[in-house]
Amino acid sequence: MRVRATLIGTTTLLLTAALAAPAVAATGSHSGGGHSATRKAIEAAVEAGVPGVTATARDSHGTWSATAGVGDLRTGEPRSTADRYRVGSITKTFVSTVLLQLEAEGRLSLDDKVDRWLPGVVRGHGHDGRHITVRQLLSHTSGIYNYTADEDFARAYFVKDGFFQHRYDTVTPAELVAIAMRHKPDFAPGASWNYSNTNYVLAGMVIEKVTGRPYATEINRRILAPLHLTATSLPGTKVTVPQPSSRAYSKFTEPETGSTYDVTNLNPSIASSAGEMISNSADLDRFYGALLRGKILPPRQLKEMKTTVKIADAPNTRYGLGLIETTLTCGVHVWGHDGGIHGSASSAVTTADGRHSLALNFNGDWTGDTATVVEKEFC
Repeated sequence: MRVRATLIGTTTLLLTAALAAPAVAATGSHSGGGHSATRKAIEAAVEAGVPGVTATARDSHGTWSATAGVGDLRTGEPRSTADRYRVGSITKTFVSTVLLQLEAEGRLSLDDKVDRWLPGVVRGHGHDGRHITVRQLLSHTSGIYNYTADEDFARAYFVKDGFFQHRYDTVTPAELVAIAMRHKPDFAPGASWNYSNTNYVLAGMVIEKVTGRPYATEINRRILAPLHLTATSLPGTKVTVPQPSSRAYSKFTEPETGSTYDVTNLNPSIASSAGEMISNSADLDRFYGALLRGKILPPRQLKEMKTTVKIADAPNTRYGLGLIETTLTCGVHVWGHDGGIHGSASSAVTTADGRHSLALNFNGDWTGDTATVVEKEFC
């Protein structure tokens, strides 16, 4: 079982009526059959109800890309291997990487208390930033309540009527944290593990406090520019997805019987540094491959990032610092992250040596399982 690292609350994953015969395209050095099981898995996702899939793998033989299904239900236009899409919580690995770079530069310690950098911000109903470390933010062991689990927030952004009323709202990081502070902590700092988007909103705020620049600026100058990740962006409050891209679809709370809605355009400030990023599969392969090969972080910081904690309900999955380790059924270990946001479900993983990577996206958030595609690629 893999962690479904999602921004969109509880994403229901139920099968819906299959689309008509999926359109499938493939390019690259292995289009003939080296990734045939992966191709079948993305076709199966479309047959199960996902509107469309785009995937790109990189290994010692080169780059392979494939698509299945459609990128636009209205026109029938197929998905593109170059599609840009909202990657949701995959953003977290980039945020963690910046904080680890700052640690390597001696500008902060992962064992700094959050209150050192954000005095008084984490307070309320038992939350206390004087007893929570930056490391606990990154590993989801802080106990801080997840703001996307708040019922009022969920009604405003994850239920159909609320979404269409509020989809263009701008929400500040401080406002997101304040939502979490209205609830009790999930547990005492360090006592357990629970996925909380609030942790990474705070992590982005720490980056800004340490550097004097927005976290997005630091990601751009430290990661995107050096690696030439030209398809990757942090949109802030911009509501559109750059071209080339497909439409993104949701059924909200009625995955089996409900209508399908176009949710492509939204203000990603509701995700902030927990999940606002846009990228494509080739860029994600390049990033995770470079990260695991030690091209972005010094050895000590990469080791810290890969120091994991157990997740009780996911025996084959462990969480590091913004990095998920998964043991596949064939025994292969992959490192990466999943991401979910309205109309989009993504996974990006690589082997421990960074030599074999896969990134993929579903442009529907109600069905399918990216983990199956990952299994077929590596096993």
